[in-house]
Amino acid sequence: MFQNMNSLVDLIREKALKYYNSDPGHDWSHAERVYKMCMKIMNEEGGDPEVLTAAALLHDVGISYEFEEGIDHSEKSAEIAGKILYEIGFPRDKIVKVQEAIRQHRFKSGIKATTLEAKILQDADRLDAIGAIGIARTFSHGGNRKIPIYSKDENVASTLKHFYDKLLKIRYLLNTRMAKAIAKERHEFMEAFLSRLLKEIEGEA
Repeated sequence: MFQNMNSLVDLIREKALKYYNSDPGHDWSHAERVYKMCMKIMNEEGGDPEVLTAAALLHDVGISYEFEEGIDHSEKSAEIAGKILYEIGFPRDKIVKVQEAIRQHRFKSGIKATTLEAKILQDADRLDAIGAIGIARTFSHGGNRKIPIYSKDENVASTLKHFYDKLLKIRYLLNTRMAKAIAKERHEFMEAFLSRLLKEIEGEA
C-alpha cells in the first residue's frame, strides 16, 4: 500500500517528530539510526520491512512520559504508535506486530523478544547504546539530566557508572548473529575509551 519504504518513513516522520524532543539521546536521529540498523540486520535475518520500519521509528515516541511521569515508555510508545499507524492507513494486522515489538524493546524491562521483528528491534536499539555513538548519547543524556560524569561514591548514580551497570553488558544480551558481530567491535571501543578515561581521572595520562 505504501509506494516504498521512503514514503512510509516520511509519513511516520510527519506524525512522530513532535514526540522526539525531550532528550537529545532519544531524539529523531536515534530513531533513524535504529531504523537503518534494523534494515541492515533484516537483510541477513529476514523479517517484515514495514513492521520493522514502523517499530524502529516509533519505538521511543513515549519517552517523555517516562522522564516526566515515570510511565514505562515502551507501553506508552506502543499506544501512541498504534494511533499514528491507524491514522496513516497502516495495515491493521501489522499494527499489532509493531506494538508487540515496541513493548518488548526496553532494556530495563528484561523482556525476551518473542518475534523476529522484536528481536531485531531489540538488537538495533541496543547497538545504538554502545560504541562511539553510545558514548556520545550516554554523556549527552547524563548532562541533560544533570547526572555527574563520575563519583568516588559507588552509591551515587553517575554517567561512568552507567557503563558498568548497563552498557558493558549489552554485547552479551543480543539476539542475532549480525548484531553480536557489530557489538564485539563497539564493545572493545568502549573498553578502550573507559581505560583512557579512568587514567585521566586519576591523573595518570
